[in-house]
Amino acid sequence: MENYTTQMDAARKGIVTPEIKKVAEKENMPVEELMKLVSEGKVAICANKNHKCLEPEGVGSMLRTKINVNLGVSRDCKDYDIEMKKVMSAVDLGAEAIMDLSSHGDTQPFRRKLTGECPAMIGTVPVYDSVIHYQRDLSTLTAKDFIDVVRLHAEDGVDFVTLHCGITRKTIEQIRRHKRKMNIVSRGGSLVFAWMSMTGEENPFYEYYNEILDICEKHDVTISLGDACRPGCLADATDVCQIEELVRLGELTKRAWEHNVQVMVEGPGHVPLDQVAANMKIQQTICMGAPFYVLGPLVTDIAPGYDHITGAIGGAVAAMNGAAFLCYVTPAEHLALPNVEDVKQGIIASKIAAHAADIAKGIPGARDIDDKMADARKNLDWDAQFDCALDPETAKAIRESRSPEEDHSDTCSMCGKFCAVRSMNKALVGEYIDIL
Repeated sequence: MENYTTQMDAARKGIVTPEIKKVAEKENMPVEELMKLVSEGKVAICANKNHKCLEPEGVGSMLRTKINVNLGVSRDCKDYDIEMKKVMSAVDLGAEAIMDLSSHGDTQPFRRKLTGECPAMIGTVPVYDSVIHYQRDLSTLTAKDFIDVVRLHAEDGVDFVTLHCGITRKTIEQIRRHKRKMNIVSRGGSLVFAWMSMTGEENPFYEYYNEILDICEKHDVTISLGDACRPGCLADATDVCQIEELVRLGELTKRAWEHNVQVMVEGPGHVPLDQVAANMKIQQTICMGAPFYVLGPLVTDIAPGYDHITGAIGGAVAAMNGAAFLCYVTPAEHLALPNVEDVKQGIIASKIAAHAADIAKGIPGARDIDDKMADARKNLDWDAQFDCALDPETAKAIRESRSPEEDHSDTCSMCGKFCAVRSMNKALVGEYIDIL
């Protein structure tokens, strides 16, 4: 066996791992170029050594934009079979990552089922699981308890863990002093904040960061540096609390790289459209090109029920300007745990945003499928159009439910014989163009 600890360590030693080889093939990139990016931390290949069924993917701004899907049970929705159905549906729709955010019951069997059966990258937020795992109130947990849950998730095969390392005792005073409209909306961030407030101790994920790095290096777990102070409304976007935490995440990124531990940095949720690009550029500078993982961003606060659209608008602009990884947003955001249909709608919206951004960034081959679609439309070849579609089933169902009259079935029921494509195809070869 080759002598390396993590994908980053291998790349720095010039070792071509099976994961690096596979990602290079997927991205149509020379192996040497990819290895350089991995060695510098600009691409993360989240691949826990214990996740044997993983189909590896690379996360980086110069690669195809990847999509993450959040799932998991809660006290009000506890059916693991339904969650597993969502997982497999998400993978079929093209999601590259699944985050298990379960916050109820015995979470380990479901987590192990994911790393045992799911080919997508698996992520978790260990602080959620800490209260559940120990079945004790938050204030009674110790720093060691939190670190031991990180170790447990690493041993279970999780590829990346979100850790809110950048929120410290100093943040408590900042939040009180700056009077944010929405305070902290990160669930993990609020738990760490509450624990520090009740115990008077420093954030264990910050204080014992070196121990966490040792765990992650041993199992090759990527750290996703959580943004506890991400804005939860437009009024709080790009404020002192958010930027000060980002500076600390930049420092923690450097420390992780010194241990050969891969890092992603999590980014803002609610951001006005005109600030999205600036947020991406600030992160790239402060965090030295580490892959940026954003929730949305959501560019308005008033669209509950339609936040998959709000997130896709922000996600396209974010990815075009350097975000590498989009966390999907569903129509149920701010309202409820998403059902199977919500998950589908969220994924499709995020895939549209990612694909649009990849075209804008000039990712090699990104527009090929769009050009095929144009050819299919010009030829009025409906089957070929469905083959090119992100969601062929929906496209086909809409056409079949409102099909045109028999004598012009090559067109759709909107234009019929007034179809511009049909008229031009006939005109250019000298055919008679019948309209009535």
